[in-house]
Amino acid sequence: MPELESLYRERYDHFARVASAITGDGESGRDAVQNAFAAAVRERRSFRGTGSVDAWLWRIVVNEAKRLRREPLHQPLEAAHAPATNGNGGRDELGVRTLLAALPDRQKEVVYLRYYADLGYREIAEVLEIEVGTVSATLSAAHTRLRKTLRKVER
Repeated sequence: MPELESLYRERYDHFARVASAITGDGESGRDAVQNAFAAAVRERRSFRGTGSVDAWLWRIVVNEAKRLRREPLHQPLEAAHAPATNGNGGRDELGVRTLLAALPDRQKEVVYLRYYADLGYREIAEVLEIEVGTVSATLSAAHTRLRKTLRKVER
């Protein structure tokens, strides 16, 4: 499947960013992407063609990242020991990364896929095997929770 190599080259950073967010550290996130693509190559015949190859790969990456996160040897990066920075290299004074990490798993996954991977609602629904309405409701719940928490922090 020639699309796999192309997606790997073009979207690796997106896959790694989301996987790292799910696992809690960069190295495990990169491992998840490597393992996921290796599995995709081995299991390429399992792709049914009913959805996009991109969504199929995202599902594999997300599942692998979740699997690695559950491994007993995995020790996530402690927010207190890792200074959070914004995209410009400055400090993240509100601790947004810490706030995101505190969200329930489903909300985190939807937020990561929407904002880190820039996937649309339909693609997220396909990746997580949920309804589009569930994606919308989950993202809304995450936004609400983050807003409430940020208001508390700002006081």
